[in-house]
Amino acid sequence: MSTAAPERTAGAASGGGGLGRPRPPGRRQPYGERAAFGYLFLSPWIAGALLLTLGPMAYSLYLSFTDYDLFTSPSWVGLDNYVRLFTEDDRFLSSVWVTLKYVLISTPLKLAAALGVALLLNRPSRGQGFYRAAFYAPSLLGASVAVALVWRVIFDDGGPVSRLTSAFGADTGGWTTDPQFALLAIVLLAVWQFGAPMVIFLAGLKQIPTTLYDAAAVDGAGWWRTFRSVTVPMLSPVILFNLVLETIHAFQAFTAAFVVSGGRGGPSDSTLFYTLYLYQRGFVDFQMGYASAMAWLLVVAIAIVTAVLFRTSRAWVFYAGDAR
Repeated sequence: MSTAAPERTAGAASGGGGLGRPRPPGRRQPYGERAAFGYLFLSPWIAGALLLTLGPMAYSLYLSFTDYDLFTSPSWVGLDNYVRLFTEDDRFLSSVWVTLKYVLISTPLKLAAALGVALLLNRPSRGQGFYRAAFYAPSLLGASVAVALVWRVIFDDGGPVSRLTSAFGADTGGWTTDPQFALLAIVLLAVWQFGAPMVIFLAGLKQIPTTLYDAAAVDGAGWWRTFRSVTVPMLSPVILFNLVLETIHAFQAFTAAFVVSGGRGGPSDSTLFYTLYLYQRGFVDFQMGYASAMAWLLVVAIAIVTAVLFRTSRAWVFYAGDAR
């Protein structure tokens, strides 16, 4: 007993066998070396973000405080561009009002259409995959010029919509040339492309436990009560997600308004979206400093609206596991 312990200790110290043998040194690279390799692989993205996104954004913020027209050097004017927007530019205020109307009308209608179709497609039926693909197909086209051109032909004077309304005795003429209907035509284009939020709603519906619907059926709840008390609360995080995304997209709408109105925002500025007016001031009038100020106001407005949506969501969004 007195000699075994020293032998085991000696064996451990010399790197021999035994329970006390120390571990061989690891082969992992030092943290600094591993971090350097990580940054090396990320370097193309970092360079792109700095050169193509963050750099231009910082420069546009500087230009928003200058008078710059692409032909002369920028001259510092402070807050003059921002003051002019709210005090001297009536078309700016008109573009804000048109954009707000578009956001407030198109976003709820688009989400309602997406949720309604998602509820229908969530039921087992023959050809379910085909119908899902068919309803999603318009979203694949995106906000392309070709789609906007076709839409303009459909709603133009003498187009299918004009002929259809005339057949029912309501001669509305061309919607794209009527201040009362021009914005509505663009809204319908946005609503027609509801495929993306529809797919997200479908994914959310699949995550709702069927036991909740079984319990509602046992309690004698009808379709509307089940939808209001089970589907909507359980789907509320997905509704918030789609609401935020579609609101941001609506504020950034440009292509449809540009094509349908021929780049002018007419008739009578009824389709003068904020982004379209920004384009006119920056790339038609070459007032880059003024356009940069408009762009940063749009960024701030979207940030405020998004913050308000998240803040108010505490009152109506339900998360599984909440103790409320």
